[in-house]
Amino acid sequence: MRILLQFPEGLKQEALRHAKELEAQGNEVVISASPTFGACDLALDEARNIKADKLVHFGHAEFHHVDFNVEYIPYNIDADLSLLPKSLEKIANFEKIGLVTTIQHMHQLDTVKKFYEENGKKVFVGRPYGFAKKAGQILGCDIGSAASINSQVDAFVYFGGGMFHPLGALLATDKPFLVVEPFQGSVEFIDKYREIYRKRSRGKMLACIDAKNFGIMVTTKNGQHNMAMARILKQKIERMGLKAGILVANTFDFESLNNMLEFDAFVNTACPRISIDDIDRTRKPLLSANELNEVLRMKEELLHGANRTISK
Repeated sequence: MRILLQFPEGLKQEALRHAKELEAQGNEVVISASPTFGACDLALDEARNIKADKLVHFGHAEFHHVDFNVEYIPYNIDADLSLLPKSLEKIANFEKIGLVTTIQHMHQLDTVKKFYEENGKKVFVGRPYGFAKKAGQILGCDIGSAASINSQVDAFVYFGGGMFHPLGALLATDKPFLVVEPFQGSVEFIDKYREIYRKRSRGKMLACIDAKNFGIMVTTKNGQHNMAMARILKQKIERMGLKAGILVANTFDFESLNNMLEFDAFVNTACPRISIDDIDRTRKPLLSANELNEVLRMKEELLHGANRTISK
């Protein structure tokens, strides 16, 4: 069997070991050197081009069904639980706690939940309603497990590595949000980022009030491709007498985008985190679809206001 292996950046150092194990079983093994941002970004083109019989994707659970033989191998990471007592001090004034984590720590979720319950907390673990598969699991683009219990809890606790995942959940909820980061040894509330990102979003939209030409970004990645949305947004823009072009790529090179000087703003239809995390990488404003809709609404209000002034 010809097998293509795909690893996220944090696991690429283990690629050769896994390849040799599969070769010892009589398989022909090729390793993808492309970056991957998750199970939404499978190396399907590479797999088909080398006529692979199977793609083995490490580090993530299934995102959605694709028409190819894909085996998903999530990586369990045993994180140190010694910060839990410190986190308990931080949430002393909250009775009802929403607990979330990533796929790498799902096997520890019950242990963490039991700790808080044994210390007098009522713990809620939400069911996902998007691409995440397990209760309590969040993705960078799918925070359903948090949003679904926002009205039931007093605060959230995220247990796991990094800020990428909890930031998405923070922006979709409105309760105090504690991050227990066992790898950095930190326990801190991240609520301040809600206002920071709200102001950044408002600033982007205001910067587009005079924009006339919009570039709509569409990716070919399996779990992020949304040409249908791009067409709808293009029609909305053009109905207002503005201009729009659809830009397609697999992974967007921001230097190339910056060379497209005719565009006054870009609109993201790919991974929703691009219009949150990458806005400093483009010289022109980088909007989400929702932000574009708000910009068009503001433009329409200004236009109507100007027409009323003229009619007087």
